This record gives sequence, structure tokens and C-alpha cells, in this order.
Amino acid sequence: PGDKELEPLKYAKVATDASVSRRKAEGCILGVMSLLSHCVGKGENVALVLRNVGVLLIEGGRVQMKFYYDFLETLSRKENLAKAVFKVPQLLDMLVSWVAPVASLSFSGRVILFP
Repeated sequence: PGDKELEPLKYAKVATDASVSRRKAEGCILGVMSLLSHCVGKGENVALVLRNVGVLLIEGGRVQMKFYYDFLETLSRKENLAKAVFKVPQLLDMLVSWVAPVASLSFSGRVILFP
């Protein structure tokens, strides 16, 4: 949205952080994206779990990101997040507990889960 510029994924950085080769990191990422694209193309409901970040939920024509409260708290500090939620109650719709079953986030209750 807007005028945000997309940055290419830095496979070398991912590989270093994951302690794997660049080739392996790139292959894994491209494989997951290919499978995700295939499932979405077939009209499947998909949940992509991003560890310690949240869940990207794709269901029908709707795409939404649900963030773990702890993740947003570390980005904005606890008191800032509380103030933001108080000022903009819609933010609550973007928050999810890490213990919530992923299927419960979807309207249908059925998703293909990418852990």
C-alpha cells in the first residue's frame, strides 16, 4: 500500500542466521512460496505461521496478518502498545495468542497449515 518500496529477501542473511548454506535457505524459501502459491491458486485456505511473529491467514479472497502480542510488545514496548490499542481498538483484531489454535482464526475452521 502507498509508496512503500519492497526490498528483496536477503538469502545470505537468512542462511547465516539459520546456520545453513545460502543455497539451502533459498531452496527452502522458494519451495515454501511455491507450495503456498499452488494452494492459494487452488482456492485452499492457508495459514503461514511465522514463529514468534504471528500468522498470515489467506482465506477466500481475504488476507490478514495476526500478530502475537509478545512480538508487537517487543517492537513498541508494552506501554506504547497498550496506548495504541486503547486509541485504535481495531488493533485488537490483529492480535492473537500464540496458544490459539490456528484453525480457530479462520471463518471455515479449515486451513492448510505451514509451520
